[in-house]
Amino acid sequence: MALADELEQVAARSGADAVLAAEAHPGDRVYLCAFEESDGGRSWLAFDDRGKGVDDRLRLREAVSIVALCELAEETAAGGDLDDLRAALRVTESPPGIEEAEEAARRASAAARAPPTVATPARLDEIGAATRRLEVALGSAVHGSPFAQAMKSAGDVVDALYADIAGSYRIPLR
Repeated sequence: MALADELEQVAARSGADAVLAAEAHPGDRVYLCAFEESDGGRSWLAFDDRGKGVDDRLRLREAVSIVALCELAEETAAGGDLDDLRAALRVTESPPGIEEAEEAARRASAAARAPPTVATPARLDEIGAATRRLEVALGSAVHGSPFAQAMKSAGDVVDALYADIAGSYRIPLR
């Protein structure tokens, strides 16, 4: 079954307004479900692949972490606007190495923009590797990687998302 269909089924069964899939560990699929509340807030509940609510705090934290990291990687890959970057590469009258840079930009764009996807460590690595190839092709890796810098500061993003989810979680966590 296609992931989009799988996510739709989870949403239909749970009544969720949005569903994100994560596998912090191979074969351990967790669906993070967001529910819009009548007061404008949001609550959360995660389900395993059997439809059981996830009540283990560590398992939830791991799923939230990989989702947050993959989302951040997708948003910050090559400065976050790969389509504009690819278009701008040709404007400079075909400088040496333009084909390599364009191919690296195409791969980074494909890696970062393939929703829906399952957030996994392998996906995070794929986005990082594609972005690294692009940075090397553009020569920006010499002065440090903006992508790597963004990922180094990801702990705050992960902590904030987890606090939001755990604070409005629909079942008690153990």
